Amino acid sequence: MIDLRLLREDPAAVRASQTARGEPPEAVDALLAADAARREAVQRFEALRAEQKQLSKQLPTAAGEQKVALVSRTRELSGQVKAAEGEVAAAETVLRAAHLAIPNLVEPGVPAGGEENFAVLREVGTLPALAAPLDHLALGERLGAIDTERGAKVSGSRFYYLTGVGALLQLGLLQLALAQAVEHGFRPMITPALVKPEAMEGTGFLGTHASEVYRLEADDLYLVGTSEVPLAAYHSGEILDLDGEPRRYAGWSSCFRREAGSHGRDVRGILRVHQFDKVEMFVFCPPEQAHDEHLRLLAAEEELLTRLELPYRVIDVAAGDLGSSAARKYDCEAWVPSQGRYREVSSTSNCTTFQARRLNVRYREGSGRPQIVATLNGTAATTRWLIPLLENHQQPDGSVRVPKPLQPYLGGRDVLEPA
Repeated sequence: MIDLRLLREDPAAVRASQTARGEPPEAVDALLAADAARREAVQRFEALRAEQKQLSKQLPTAAGEQKVALVSRTRELSGQVKAAEGEVAAAETVLRAAHLAIPNLVEPGVPAGGEENFAVLREVGTLPALAAPLDHLALGERLGAIDTERGAKVSGSRFYYLTGVGALLQLGLLQLALAQAVEHGFRPMITPALVKPEAMEGTGFLGTHASEVYRLEADDLYLVGTSEVPLAAYHSGEILDLDGEPRRYAGWSSCFRREAGSHGRDVRGILRVHQFDKVEMFVFCPPEQAHDEHLRLLAAEEELLTRLELPYRVIDVAAGDLGSSAARKYDCEAWVPSQGRYREVSSTSNCTTFQARRLNVRYREGSGRPQIVATLNGTAATTRWLIPLLENHQQPDGSVRVPKPLQPYLGGRDVLEPA
């Protein structure tokens, strides 16, 4: 949720953010009206409660007609207080709905527009000179690493098996990513794959992306699409003692996405699938440190791409493609030779205080007063990285070269030969 104090002080900034995202600025007026109505309802309730308490103090010493009048007014007030309390509850419900409808404020400098309006910040690495590159699925099948046919037979479309060196390659990739995160001060975590509705809502995944989330109705639980969700909710309702140092976690989890609305898109291979594994970095920090932590996460993502000798570019994602929780997001896109284009393999988002306000995660500042923390997330590595790994390191005979950092996880092999 956005800060209501900021809304009251500078509604124009919130409207500008909505416009940059392509969201209706009228939602800001609805939130302002709901906020004012709730405050008026609270003031009325508190005034009636104060009068009720004052009369209750007078009753023991009152007598005669005065006491009769006090009793009559007290009874009258009882009904009014109850009605006012109901009005407060109703006003709070309306306010919460209006509050949840407003996404995070876009950070200054974010490109306006939609999915295609990103800004390219840099391109890193040399594109491989491949005359007729095979795609990752053809390579994976030759290596005995990917089996989508049996994945579809057992589970349906967009499912797959990683077999043999494919399984070892993914495990090695994620272990390497986790080890690097630990080196950078992140605490490793293996997180739950199922969470309660408040965790999913608190992280902003039950808004425009709700159709992509799997829900278990019998248990009222959700399968996570990223360990960002259980990591963000890990400290919900808590006051952290940060001592000036951010809390940094790296969560390993299986992830599940319905990919609703993507029918017919990227159906070949493992680019857009319903289940995958990922290591996600997550940070809790004072808001004034969030900008630097965001760049720190991006640097970690770029470091691993460089270590794995993958050409990539970094883009500054446009406001309309941010997602409701992010104030700014950078994507790292690796080169995919078979498509002749860059594709997203990792992203990092600064969610400022938006998620923590929903989840009630606070910290004590220097004065000891609790304040809302900022949260940030970034992909360390995920199953999708297998695509550029296989394609960029393929050789003319159909074998695939293994980058040196991954070789220990594959029995020391420097080349994967066709099965």
